[in-house]
Amino acid sequence: MSTFWSLYVTLLTLGTLVAMAWLLLSTRKGQRPDLTEQTLDHTFDGIEEYDNPLPTWWCLLFGATLLFSLGYLALYPGLGNWQGWLPGYAYLDEQRQVQFANGEQGWSSVHQWEREQAAADARFGPIFARFAAMPIEAVAKDPQALKMGARLFASNCATCHGADARGAYGFPNLTDSDWRWGGDPQAIKTSILNGRIGVMPAWGAALGDQGVADVTAWVISGLQARPLPAELKANPGNGQALYATMCIACHGPQGKGNPLLGAPDLTRPQHLMYGSSVAQLQDSIRLGRQGQMPAQQVLQGNDRVHLLAAYVYSLSQPAAAPPPEQP
Repeated sequence: MSTFWSLYVTLLTLGTLVAMAWLLLSTRKGQRPDLTEQTLDHTFDGIEEYDNPLPTWWCLLFGATLLFSLGYLALYPGLGNWQGWLPGYAYLDEQRQVQFANGEQGWSSVHQWEREQAAADARFGPIFARFAAMPIEAVAKDPQALKMGARLFASNCATCHGADARGAYGFPNLTDSDWRWGGDPQAIKTSILNGRIGVMPAWGAALGDQGVADVTAWVISGLQARPLPAELKANPGNGQALYATMCIACHGPQGKGNPLLGAPDLTRPQHLMYGSSVAQLQDSIRLGRQGQMPAQQVLQGNDRVHLLAAYVYSLSQPAAAPPPEQP
């Protein structure tokens, strides 16, 4: 911040506090000292206001708020470039070996967060590193690792995939065996670490309304082996030909999908993220779909993602059989 704007913010802030203090004192000074039953000359919704002074406790509380504001602005940033007297540290660690990310000194909420993050990394980092050195399959069987992975999932993934990881409209179910980008441990970790971008092209302009209806009919009857609704006026045979021209490159000749492209398996209607009704399928074909799984590498780091991947992998695995009882 330039010197001009720093002075501008400082004068504006302090001037506002001084103006409020003057308003409080002048209002208090101009009021009558005693209580009265006399009312003011205005009413609102049948309610009249007594011409009595402000309560003493309210004025004292207002004054204390102003004094608190001055103390806060002295200790913490708030007056332009002023960094505050407290706590006044300049580096992330006590040995002054690592600077804050922005290179500035003094207290800020970001600096406070960086210090707390560094303390957490020092405490929990070795635990994360220990699990990161293990195969994901082994981590997925460790009770402590699963508890840690569950907390990471609740904090970072549940918003989209749900607290039970069963997904929602437009977000995949992570507890079943259907995986668009592959469900082996390394594929899951890659998806979390680097994110995924799925794009279903819009075919409405190329197919036309009747073509969309025909392809929908083929997906329902030919790939999913479901009966066609009576209200759907379409030709599945023509839909099959259009499918072979427009859709086969991504979804495959049998509609089984392609993990390399994130193309879903069309033969399993219960696992389609955007629904499998006639209207939903037609919307997907006509308008296309776009989805993005945000990359977690920068936010979480490899070690935490390793734990997350193990937890997600465990959700789709059958529960371990209990040990046999001893005779």
